[in-house]
Amino acid sequence: MLKGKVAIVTGGSRGMGAVISKRLAMLGADVAVIYAGNSQLAQEVCDFCKEEYGVKAESYCCNVADYDQAKEVVGKIKEDFGTVDILVNNAGITKDKLIAMMKEKDFDDVLDINLKGSFNMIRHCCGIMIRNKGGRIVNISSVSGMMGNAGQANYSASKAGIIGLTKSVAKELAGKNITCNAVAPGVIATDMTKDLIEAQGELVSSIPLGRVGTPDDVTDAVVFLIESGYITGEVIRVDGGIAM
Repeated sequence: MLKGKVAIVTGGSRGMGAVISKRLAMLGADVAVIYAGNSQLAQEVCDFCKEEYGVKAESYCCNVADYDQAKEVVGKIKEDFGTVDILVNNAGITKDKLIAMMKEKDFDDVLDINLKGSFNMIRHCCGIMIRNKGGRIVNISSVSGMMGNAGQANYSASKAGIIGLTKSVAKELAGKNITCNAVAPGVIATDMTKDLIEAQGELVSSIPLGRVGTPDDVTDAVVFLIESGYITGEVIRVDGGIAM
């Protein structure tokens, strides 16, 4: 149980992030939901957490790729909640295109949100966790970062970077009783992957377990890593075996 803990979930207003936010609330954690655009969806997640589970839940608009914005939001969350115990770096975007046609901005935007955004949030939360003498960080990577994917040079690079970031942070913060791990989802049924799944009919047949994953499958792994005190620097695939 996570009663009394304060969790930040980036990209927490929809898809996988919303499911993670709600599950942490179900386990008793107070939740700070960070969103980039849709305030209504973020508020709906917060209202659900408060009404269903009786926890404190607030939403915060932030472009996690902006170092100063991320710092300001983490400061506001500490002011509102008193501390930060858990950070789930879930915010992510895709701008898929074959490398020969990919624009520089498409590459930069994906790296900025997915990788630099994770760094920014860890950078601004780690001081609070160090003072608390403990904390849990879970970064959402992808099997694309482990084996590459055609048309996703930017996304794969960002997710591979998250794995390196995770391992470095785990080594740096282990002595402070702070764990840092990553979850690498495969094909998960969310708004972000809907078009990909529909466009590649053979995709499901390439998954050994024979189905796409669900946000709950990923959330199970996130919760497992948060509740563990002796796993750090690990990458758990949640992919139905596609990257075996």
